[in-house]
Amino acid sequence: MALRVTEQPSLYHDMEKKTVAEILREINEEDKKVTLAIQQVLPDIEKLVTAIENKLREGGRMFYLGAGTGGKLGVLDVLEVPNTYGVDPECWQAVLAGGVENLVLDLEEAEDDVDEGWRTLVDKHHITSKDIVVGISASGNTPYVLAALKACREHGVPTGSFVNNPQSPISDYSDYPVEIVMGPEYITGSTRMKSGTSQKLMCDMISTAVMIRLGRVEDNRMVNANLINNKVIDRLTRTMVERNPSLSYDVCQAAIVKCGGLKKAEAYLAENGTI
Repeated sequence: MALRVTEQPSLYHDMEKKTVAEILREINEEDKKVTLAIQQVLPDIEKLVTAIENKLREGGRMFYLGAGTGGKLGVLDVLEVPNTYGVDPECWQAVLAGGVENLVLDLEEAEDDVDEGWRTLVDKHHITSKDIVVGISASGNTPYVLAALKACREHGVPTGSFVNNPQSPISDYSDYPVEIVMGPEYITGSTRMKSGTSQKLMCDMISTAVMIRLGRVEDNRMVNANLINNKVIDRLTRTMVERNPSLSYDVCQAAIVKCGGLKKAEAYLAENGTI
């Protein structure tokens, strides 16, 4: 079997002899390759985003499914999306090898469990064909992800994926595969580096594009954000003042806090003839 790109030897040698400046410069050079590799597969990402958007519009849910770095990055995206865009957490979820509740533990052995992923989707989340499952894997061959996507296909559940090797088995079981190939890692096989960076960028792109398409952003503002802290309240207040110049900062802030959000505040003030 041919050696996977993510496992090929690093292009750099004698790292232990290098200065800090040299190490940082070389890592930076490798990191520059990530966005260029993503650029090459934007049409594939578009298909995946569109499929997710359609499922959510129909009342379905999106699940990231992964192990190790990729799985944890999926969880991070899931933690941030509901507050950022004010959506129901049920629509944007993650399934992690070893369990999301064990996120901070290093359960690398869980990636070899071929039963847990599908079992979690069925028993905990009651997955159906109305939903879509997106597998994340640097190697493109992670047993946990591969087995779950196979089971999804057998049961008519739509699937997507993003991996970092060409012609991967996981892509074969994905309806909307994305393969981001960037060459060997700076440290041989350390897929938490370039591969992990590409996975973080993918999660950002997917969730942001889907939420914009679903109307959770207006112009360039997070007008549906939850009131999770004073920073967000201030940001929404300033946005509301910009959208309604006749209103003062204090009036806007009071309405946002009272109503629990910018959109609700504008509707409330409009009903009362203030806007």
